[in-house]
Amino acid sequence: MNMISKYTQGINFGFLCVAAGLTSCATVAPTGPSAIATVSPTSVAANAGMNPQGSVRFVQQGDGVRVTGRITGLRPGQEHGFHVHEGADCTGDGLGTKGHFNPQGSAHGQHGSALHHAGDLPSLRANSAGVAEFDVVIKQLTVSAGPSSVVGRGLIVHRDPDDFATQPTGNAGPRPGCAVILAQ
Repeated sequence: MNMISKYTQGINFGFLCVAAGLTSCATVAPTGPSAIATVSPTSVAANAGMNPQGSVRFVQQGDGVRVTGRITGLRPGQEHGFHVHEGADCTGDGLGTKGHFNPQGSAHGQHGSALHHAGDLPSLRANSAGVAEFDVVIKQLTVSAGPSSVVGRGLIVHRDPDDFATQPTGNAGPRPGCAVILAQ
């Protein structure tokens, strides 16, 4: 990639972050392949008292993937389970995304703990307006091709907090928000 293309990609990434209302990622240019997921409400959103919407960006950075984004329409002041799932079918109730993405065959757990699925992302913590913003690096994922790639997977916003103990799901409840992760 020539310098002009790399510079232009950085500007586009910054523009996307500003357009999404994020200030924490506006100065970070992508360093590798990237993917995007646009979260939309599923058929269970209204029953869950939610209307999750937003954009999540995945950028390969060295041996990890930087995950940044902003989700609105969450239950104000609440915590919500947030996971990369195996499948990519967001129709209906989001159950077509199957279980958590787990290429290493690990037990479910909290992101950052010794044992957890690669798809176990940090929980979303909604502010008083029902908005969650996040910026985290996940070491077990990749954006480029391979068994740990998030591309073509589902991204789920759950109604309830993840208990980080119940196997294999964390007992985070219905799936009111869903997205398919697409390569850029």
